[in-house]
Amino acid sequence: MKPSTLLLDTWIGQWFGQLLGSQIRFTLLLMSVGLFSAGQVSAEQKKQLGPWDVHYIAMPSTLIDPVIAKAYQLERTKFQGLVNISVLNSGDQAAQQVSIEGVAKNLLGQQKELVFREVVEGKAIYYLAQLPYRNEERFTFTLQIKQGDVSQQLQFTHTFYVD
Repeated sequence: MKPSTLLLDTWIGQWFGQLLGSQIRFTLLLMSVGLFSAGQVSAEQKKQLGPWDVHYIAMPSTLIDPVIAKAYQLERTKFQGLVNISVLNSGDQAAQQVSIEGVAKNLLGQQKELVFREVVEGKAIYYLAQLPYRNEERFTFTLQIKQGDVSQQLQFTHTFYVD
């Protein structure tokens, strides 16, 4: 990546981060470095759960630019997926610090525990987890999101493909 492109990506990430919030910032950062290729990643998804807007996305780790993967200490291989979760207050869209636990279950009933790592960048907070997969492996993700005495469950499905 050229230094001028990295500087532009950094500036765009900072500007949008201040303007838009955590999950959107990460998504725009990914888009700004050309990570969304046709057919591999669905657009970001969102569900309103209780007092929160929960943004989520699952993608192959190979779509992550090597510089970004290194910065976030992510394993980048054709058999490794990335799950990104961000929780915003539905009212003011402020990023929420939460705890997330969950599993990914494939069609054979095999479960893989997800270990989420919190990433904080200014006012942005998001949670990243990786999981191994095989070509065309479909997972149902079941996540428990907790903050104090508030607990919500997020469930979604995603099929991973090998590049």
